[in-house]
Amino acid sequence: MSARVGGRRAGARGARLAVLVLAVALATLLAACGYDATPVPEPAAQAQSTPEPPDCSTTPADLRSYAPSRSGGAALARIRKADRLVVGVSADTLLMGSRNPETNRIEGFDIDLAQRIADEVGVPLQLRVISAADRIPLLQGGDLDLVVRNMTINCDRWTQVAFSAEYYHSGQKVLLRSDLAKGYNGPADLAGVTVCAPAGTTSIQNIQDEEPEAEAVAAVNHTGCLVKFQQGEVDAITGDDVVLAGLAAQDPYALVPQQRAFTAEPYGVAANSKDVDLVAFVNAVLQDYLADGGWRRSYDRWLGPYLGAPDASNPPAPRYGR
Repeated sequence: MSARVGGRRAGARGARLAVLVLAVALATLLAACGYDATPVPEPAAQAQSTPEPPDCSTTPADLRSYAPSRSGGAALARIRKADRLVVGVSADTLLMGSRNPETNRIEGFDIDLAQRIADEVGVPLQLRVISAADRIPLLQGGDLDLVVRNMTINCDRWTQVAFSAEYYHSGQKVLLRSDLAKGYNGPADLAGVTVCAPAGTTSIQNIQDEEPEAEAVAAVNHTGCLVKFQQGEVDAITGDDVVLAGLAAQDPYALVPQQRAFTAEPYGVAANSKDVDLVAFVNAVLQDYLADGGWRRSYDRWLGPYLGAPDASNPPAPRYGR
């Protein structure tokens, strides 16, 4: 595959710029929308918070959660007494959890799961928009019942919160310009290709480890990468596959071809470490969500159009025994 394919035709570039203008307009509209006094975090602020690598090594055993149970306990009693399930979510991760500018409602793959859990508990769902950095402190402080915000399960986080069984297996992949994506066979094809990733993340190093001759370019965040992509400054963007799906949904010239992931990012529903009964209940909900096709219907609606049919790692097989 050729690393670069001449310049785009004027018509194609014009279409790209039109998409960019639309994206900026939508961003302005989103910023003007309030949501229960929980504003969407500013992207630049999020970009400054880079998680430290865990001090431990995550193993398959860390994906084990508590056995499914609907028997209840203190946490479920508390939630039912309050008559609401408070769930921390994203409002700016397109397809996972983002605000629809037409309805002003937050929607996506994560939101479908949060709604299913609330329905099974038998209480209304209350969404609270949070940043990634807020996930653990707000759970520990009792401000949230759960977090459903593309949160990776790892050994270090298990010392701070409790996780459900894995509900989605993500990983770092590459989005490419459509003409390059059609011939993409793996990282070796990235030699000489300009690949964007957020500054201060491990994504840039990961891509250089895979293909040292890839030309890494940093941006403030993935939205910044999309702007560079649409302006023709980079040919590819790297990140978790669900993030790339959201970017591909905003640009007709962007594709996420079938590929292996560079990293394993097992997503789990997080709760306060003391709320074991709630985690066990969530696992029972997940079990039924997979069995009755709810998971697949949500995937096909949100992620399937941009990532294709789920691969062998999805939906993940649940692991218990904690």
